[in-house]
Amino acid sequence: MAGRLIVWIVFCLTAWPGMAQLPGQGAFEDPVSWSQSVEKVSDSTYVLHFRAAIDEGWHLYSQYTAEGGALPIEFDFLGEGTDYSRTGPVTESETHTAYNDIFEVVETFFKEEARFSQEITVRGDTLPVIRVEVYYQVCEEVCIPGEHSFTFTLDGSDAPVDAMAADGASRELSGSLKLDLQNTEMLRAGSSGGAVAGADPLWMIFGLGFLGGLIALLTPCVFPMIPLTVSFFTKQSARRSRGLANAIFYGFCIVLIYFLLSLPFHLFDSVDSQILNSIATNIWLNVFFFLVFVVFAFSFFGYYELTLPSSWANRADAASGKIGGGIGIFLMALTLAIVSFSCTGPILGGLLGSTALAEGDVATNLTLGMVGFGLALALPFMLFALFPAWLNRLPRSGGWMDTVKVVLGFLELGLALKFLSNADLVGHWGLLKREVFLGIWIVLSLGLAAYLFGWIRFGKSSPKTRPGAWRLLGAAMGIAFAAYLGYGLLSGAPLKMLSGFPPPDFYSVQETQTDCPLGLECFKEFDQGLARSRETGKPMLLDFTGWACVNCRKMEEQVWSNPDIYRIIDEEYILVSLYVDDRQPLPEGEQFLFQFDSGRTKRIRTIGDRWSTFQAANFGAVSQPYYVQLSPELRVLNPAIQNTDASTYKNWLVSGLESLRATAGSP
Repeated sequence: MAGRLIVWIVFCLTAWPGMAQLPGQGAFEDPVSWSQSVEKVSDSTYVLHFRAAIDEGWHLYSQYTAEGGALPIEFDFLGEGTDYSRTGPVTESETHTAYNDIFEVVETFFKEEARFSQEITVRGDTLPVIRVEVYYQVCEEVCIPGEHSFTFTLDGSDAPVDAMAADGASRELSGSLKLDLQNTEMLRAGSSGGAVAGADPLWMIFGLGFLGGLIALLTPCVFPMIPLTVSFFTKQSARRSRGLANAIFYGFCIVLIYFLLSLPFHLFDSVDSQILNSIATNIWLNVFFFLVFVVFAFSFFGYYELTLPSSWANRADAASGKIGGGIGIFLMALTLAIVSFSCTGPILGGLLGSTALAEGDVATNLTLGMVGFGLALALPFMLFALFPAWLNRLPRSGGWMDTVKVVLGFLELGLALKFLSNADLVGHWGLLKREVFLGIWIVLSLGLAAYLFGWIRFGKSSPKTRPGAWRLLGAAMGIAFAAYLGYGLLSGAPLKMLSGFPPPDFYSVQETQTDCPLGLECFKEFDQGLARSRETGKPMLLDFTGWACVNCRKMEEQVWSNPDIYRIIDEEYILVSLYVDDRQPLPEGEQFLFQFDSGRTKRIRTIGDRWSTFQAANFGAVSQPYYVQLSPELRVLNPAIQNTDASTYKNWLVSGLESLRATAGSP
């Protein structure tokens, strides 16, 4: 089973770039439509029938498809053994077979239609309600996992409806989430690209990973390995050209290993587009990451060492010596990745925190970052193999590498604080208000400067020595950064260099008149914003945002803070900020079951559930920040826009006002 799952993951990842998603949307329509019926055989024997209508070109896989291929359909009969028992296995209709050259197995699947039947025997005199959960996989050029719930009543009566869905108040609340929008073709224009801006440029993500790899090269786990490994390839090969080829292939294997480490995140992203966003805003997962990064930091301070099991490295090293050839070189690269984990692991954790848990196409971001990291590690091995004389110019290993580790430890603590801040914002704990957060970062910056000056030591670091030029430069940078933070702390000025990392300015220990971005007037409920819009005649600016949304903070602090943009939002629009990651539970009477047009349902339990569903149901989007302009009559005034530059955003705001005037017949 594990082997089949791994192969399926690889297949999904190879098909991932074309994952079935509507432009600008994070949800897909299930290509399988289900129906059901019951056949009575006797007073105690019944047959349950399941029918699947499959869209053209898609394959639904049999219960008996080959091991190592796609995932088979599975039936879970709830309550079996108490109210009823099954007679034999689930039977299925005629199937097709085909050889899959990716899985290298002959698969068994259904096309266009699939029928399943299960005979059951009722126990006792009362006819039970039978609930069945079906889990399946359907593939075309991509694979999509699916599930469906069935409820059978053996006496022919209507199936009991979920109490939450049947409640009159719940139906009313569900209906209130769906807007009667006008001019929706404007939304479709925006979802195809138009004014929608992307996240950070891909080269910046790659560069971040590359920088992390360069830093990892300077650690004592990696740096001493460079001359040893290069000498092995150049001296152990009969021909120099052969040694060069082996060294270059060794570098390629390093890049490949770090690329492979990023692949599981593509699975998460393809199964559910909101999974990574949910992870990023999950309170306890953010607390967990905070603790992990603190542990990483103190390992860099030298109080202990984090390593993978030594047996892993020993086995990989022994196998590389026995096997030889390309596989042996790959195992040598794997050995390097394992033995250097105590230094590279915390850096990779930082890369995970800054890309995989950020907004945007997080799986692609992480892959680019990991490839950049691996390439930076691999380049010295390849370059020094090409130019072995350069080895003589390498600095000797020494205490400077311990300095690098301690500096990284301070950076890890700073990043750890960001995860705790995420949890604090989403949970509304009030522990890390903006002033407290900046104050701790100031202490960390000054602590780093004190270490580089040689005033304090950590763990087993070298005895106090006179600091060199590089340490003095680093200490000066630490003091300068602390001064920059102090200026923002005392003056309240936006710290645009750090937009998105500290808590928003309205999350303050000081009493403020508003908890809206930049002190603007805003509404946290759509109905209240709509009422004010109709009262004033101003259009609404829907701001789908999140407490832990980094790009949302960047937009507020770098774009909204522009004087012209601030004035337009403040004077010309009704700002409605809807936080999709707010984990505050709704009152019990306001929780309900929402049904999408596709038939999919979602339980609305929290404020964040309500607004994320509101966004997906009306605007077909799940990412943040996401901005929509609506007239008081719910007319879409412009294509939706996401994070972008100030000039584009200002033009977008002005265009929305012109569209409103044109609609109203104003000159």
